[in-house]
Amino acid sequence: MEEIRVSPDYNWFRSTVPLKRIIVDDDDSKVWSLYDAGPKSIRCPIIFLPPVSGTAEVFFQQVLALSGWGYRVISLQYPVYWDLLEFCDGFRKLLDHLQLDKVHLFGASLGGFLAQKFAEVTHKSPRVHSLILCNSFSDTSIFNQTWTANSFWLMPAFMLKKIVLGNFAKGPVDPKMADAIDFMVDRLESLNQSELASRLTLNCQNSYVEPHKIKDVAVTIMDVFDQSALSHEAKEEMYKLYPNARRAHLKTGGNFPYLCRSAEVNLYIQIHLRQFHGTRYAAISPEMVSAEELEVQKTNLNLSQ
Repeated sequence: MEEIRVSPDYNWFRSTVPLKRIIVDDDDSKVWSLYDAGPKSIRCPIIFLPPVSGTAEVFFQQVLALSGWGYRVISLQYPVYWDLLEFCDGFRKLLDHLQLDKVHLFGASLGGFLAQKFAEVTHKSPRVHSLILCNSFSDTSIFNQTWTANSFWLMPAFMLKKIVLGNFAKGPVDPKMADAIDFMVDRLESLNQSELASRLTLNCQNSYVEPHKIKDVAVTIMDVFDQSALSHEAKEEMYKLYPNARRAHLKTGGNFPYLCRSAEVNLYIQIHLRQFHGTRYAAISPEMVSAEELEVQKTNLNLSQ
């Protein structure tokens, strides 16, 4: 069983895509870490936001595949923010720094919640053109932790890690899912106490998405049919919130389908982004469209066989 960390793809990613560190706040300790791949001429790229346990590396398979097809892809890791508005303000400054007017956001779990909140907060001067929400939620009360949200900053790192690990899949899983869990545990170990505490605080402080403020944003909801940290009720709530959203269902994939079911996830991302081809909000280089379309059709055929 080959671990992701020693896989050729991961090593190729680490050796070819540079990690950038950017400070946009007055506080020098707030550093955004990001990978930016694909044509820099694209002004409306797709940006990936990780879950509580994730770093910018967890989307390496999306970065490699999509940039190879001609898309501009940014995968990032947020600094320590304790408040949702503070996060949204920092993210807006980051987009200004990168000179990006509008973006497509792919958010996994907490990343998806933050993507929705950012779209909501900036709705009067929209910065989000579309959303792909993977195993995500719209209301933090589903975790029944709102009462402890203000005490995470006091907890030692090992306790915070235990809370996060409690949501990882239990019992037997297929080898690819096992590798994905191992990789996410490794990524979790790389986060310090304040990074983890702040993410759990954002994940659990009392807040919900106001869908009427983002009704003009194109949404794809991506989720899995097997075991994940999201309850059936949370998924149903998302469908109700976005009745016109496209749905991308994966039979299996657990909490981290972008790692263990990357081919399917990448296909759904392409299908989502295809609606913007030929517009100023295209995330792909125009000369790459025909080749990329052919690739999608080929993959579609393979998946349906």
